[in-house]
Amino acid sequence: MAQHEVVRLPAWRRRVLLVVVLMGFAVLLGRSVYLQSTHKVFLQKEGDARYSRPLVLPAHRGMITDRQGSPLAISTPVESIWANPSDVQMTPKQLQQLAGLLDLKSADIQKKLSNQQREFAYLKRRVSPALANQVMGLGIPGIFMQREYRRYYPAAEVAAHLVGFTGVDGDGKEGFELAQQDWLSGKAGSRRVIKDRQGRIVDDLEAVKVPQDGRDLVLSIDSKIQYLAYRELLAAVKTHKAKAGAAVVLDAKTGEVLAMVNVPTYNPNNPVKLEGRARNRAVVDIFEPGSTLKPFTAAAALDLGTYRADTQIETAPGFFKVGRATIRDVHPQGLISVAEVIQKSSNVGAAKMGLSMQPQHLWGVFNQLGLGRPTNIGFPGEASGKLRAYKSWRPIEQATMSYGYGISLTLLQLARAYTVFANQGELLPVSLVKLKQPALGQQIFTARTTSSVLSMMEMAVQAGGTAPKAQIAGYRVAGKTGTAHKLGAEGYEGKRYVSSFVGMAPASNPRLIMAVMIDDPSNGQHYGGAVAAPVFSGVMAPALRLLGIPQDAPNNNIVIPPEQAVEVKEMV
Repeated sequence: MAQHEVVRLPAWRRRVLLVVVLMGFAVLLGRSVYLQSTHKVFLQKEGDARYSRPLVLPAHRGMITDRQGSPLAISTPVESIWANPSDVQMTPKQLQQLAGLLDLKSADIQKKLSNQQREFAYLKRRVSPALANQVMGLGIPGIFMQREYRRYYPAAEVAAHLVGFTGVDGDGKEGFELAQQDWLSGKAGSRRVIKDRQGRIVDDLEAVKVPQDGRDLVLSIDSKIQYLAYRELLAAVKTHKAKAGAAVVLDAKTGEVLAMVNVPTYNPNNPVKLEGRARNRAVVDIFEPGSTLKPFTAAAALDLGTYRADTQIETAPGFFKVGRATIRDVHPQGLISVAEVIQKSSNVGAAKMGLSMQPQHLWGVFNQLGLGRPTNIGFPGEASGKLRAYKSWRPIEQATMSYGYGISLTLLQLARAYTVFANQGELLPVSLVKLKQPALGQQIFTARTTSSVLSMMEMAVQAGGTAPKAQIAGYRVAGKTGTAHKLGAEGYEGKRYVSSFVGMAPASNPRLIMAVMIDDPSNGQHYGGAVAAPVFSGVMAPALRLLGIPQDAPNNNIVIPPEQAVEVKEMV
């Protein structure tokens, strides 16, 4: 038998081979140490991404309610369908079924899943839990559902401008949803789990971080009065073919806003085509108030002691020249008292009272009333209005400011200013949030002065005044109309107006104040007494009964003779 020879490598080759093997082990060991130290975090992250998933635990957004606890904004649970594109495996039939359930095109779903580098892609947000369960019932790997909350607004258009709405991610976009985002939203929690490729949770990796739910917000408004104001304002805007309108109802004793409505409006449950509809005109739009400012001019004059309610003012022949300008009354009144200046809404009489005061005094009264300054009510975008410094006033400007021209304000500012007549000269702060106790006010006029002016405003709503249509059966009413030319890019526009009315009831002890503004009525009527005053009576009559406020009129069945029902026209 032949013997095999044993081939022996030279000693130097064995040494070289041994060195090469040892060097290979050294390289592997060095690489291992390098990866475990320098790239440890990166590798762990990449490894975790293959099997662990962070789950967001959404916080429940706080509810918004009215002062009685009726919901204005609530969150209802919904599900969102999402996918990990790299894990999705489905047949053409499953794709068609998924598209049908989600009301999407198959091509749209494939497009969402086309980026295989992504680990998260929404297929459909905010679907009902029942529909989400149907989707999960298809058993498609890589398709998951996630609990979210959808905001629902029971009052819809009626309270839209106050409450606002949230976006798809739950963040506030308008109104108090935006202004109180931090208060309402809370803080989301989290949970990291291990999932298999079918999306089933296998194990928890970390302790659950509990979400902190948002806090509830209680507004000052009364939903029933809010609806009444919206109904009457909407009817007036339609009847008079107006561009827009706004109304504010205040609790005369606390300054709380019981209603704030705007037309046009929108549905916050489906906020589309919002151009011009999302503006809370009562807070963000400014206008010249016209004759609704005359009671403050009269109060300023009475407080100085230079005039009394029965002081006579010559307004003949119906116009008054101030420099080169001429101030006119619609109807010449002749020699009338201060009380009749308010009742008949005489521009000439108001201008003469205004010019009798030092500019600094009249400016000081307007400034103390909050004109030209925001109310700080906490609403986003609130306008401050415009009250120019008295040092720049010319005589004609001082005269026109006395009857509401050359000064701009918001409807809320105007309503707030009238709290002085309901509280013996004390100006109250206003609030859109329900107060635990009334805030302190600021004394502007004496109680004697405001009582006198309140009586003048009662005359304005009686026969012979400018607003008999503001009367309410069973209640004494005090108020003042305003009709101002609109200010355009090239000055005042001859046939375009802002019609307004501010009133309170019962006049013997005012409990409610309401301010109404109708922008650009175009059906042939434009005086505040014809356009805005009926909105006041249409809201105030049921609101007073709703709140159980006792009647104070001696005759509960007011009947205005036809010859007295003709409105006395006023124009400022």
